[in-house]
Amino acid sequence: MKAIQTIREMQQIITSLKTSGKKIGFVPTMGYLHEGHQTLMKQARKENDVLVVSIFVNPLQFGVGEDLDGYPRDFERDRVIAEQEGVDILFNPTVKEMYPNSSTVKVMVQDRTDVLCGKSRPGHFDGVATVLTKLFHIVLPDRVYFGLKDAQQVAVVDGLIQDFNFPIELIPVPTVREKDGLAKSSRNVYLSPLERDQAKELYQGLQLAKTVIEQGERNPEEIVQLVKGHINKTCKATIDYVELRSYPQLRPIETIVGKVILAVAVKFSKARLIDNIILEIV
Repeated sequence: MKAIQTIREMQQIITSLKTSGKKIGFVPTMGYLHEGHQTLMKQARKENDVLVVSIFVNPLQFGVGEDLDGYPRDFERDRVIAEQEGVDILFNPTVKEMYPNSSTVKVMVQDRTDVLCGKSRPGHFDGVATVLTKLFHIVLPDRVYFGLKDAQQVAVVDGLIQDFNFPIELIPVPTVREKDGLAKSSRNVYLSPLERDQAKELYQGLQLAKTVIEQGERNPEEIVQLVKGHINKTCKATIDYVELRSYPQLRPIETIVGKVILAVAVKFSKARLIDNIILEIV
C-alpha cells in the first residue's frame, strides 16, 4: 500500500493507472475507520483494479460549535486497517494541501439539503460537495462508495455526480450494524454505557414503523408519531428529527408510496446519532 500526502503525486499516479486502463474504486472517509468503512472497502476491492481510500477531516463541513477539533483521529490505526483491506493507495492530505488559498469558486448545493440533517447544519453539504468535487478531480474514480447510514449524503452525492456530469458510478452500500441493530459510527465512542444500550432503540423504532407500513399504514404523520413515541419512551435523549420523505429527492409526501426514506436523528449527551431505512412501497 502506498500512502500519499500531496495532490501532485496523487494525480501523477492516477494518470498513469488510468492510461494503462485500470478501473479505480474510491472510498472517501474522514478516518477513524470502523467496520462500516471496511465494508465499503471490501466491496470496492472486489469490483475494481485499484482501490483508493482518502482520509481527510474536512473543515468545510463542520459548523460553528461542531466537533472538528474533537473528531476522533488515529492515522496509524487507520493505516493498518486500510492495509488489511487491500487498499492500494491511501490519500491523506493536510488541510493546507487541500485548501492552500481562500476559494474563488464555491460549490453550493441547491436541493436535498434543507431537510433532515441539512436543516440544522447550514452549509454542511456545501462543504461535503466542495471536498468531493476536489477529490473526484484528484482521484478520477470510476466508482465511488458511500454507506447508506448517511442516506442524505448519498442523495446529495447523487445530485453532484449527475449535475456536474462526473463519469463516476455511485455505489450506495447498506448500513453496517452492531448485533443489536445500532448503526456503526465513529461517534458511538462518545456514548455512555447507558446511552449505548438505549441507542439500539433508534433502529428498533424504525423496524416497528416498517412493520406497521407493511401491514398497510400509508399516513406519513402516523408513522412519524409512532417512531417519536418509541424513542421518547426508551431513550433519555433529545429527538432532532423524525422524517418520512421520497428518496432520493427528499421531498414531502402525502401518502407512503414509491421509494421512501424514514430517517431519525437523536442527540445524546455527547453524540448525535442518525439512522434510517429506505423502503419501496407499491
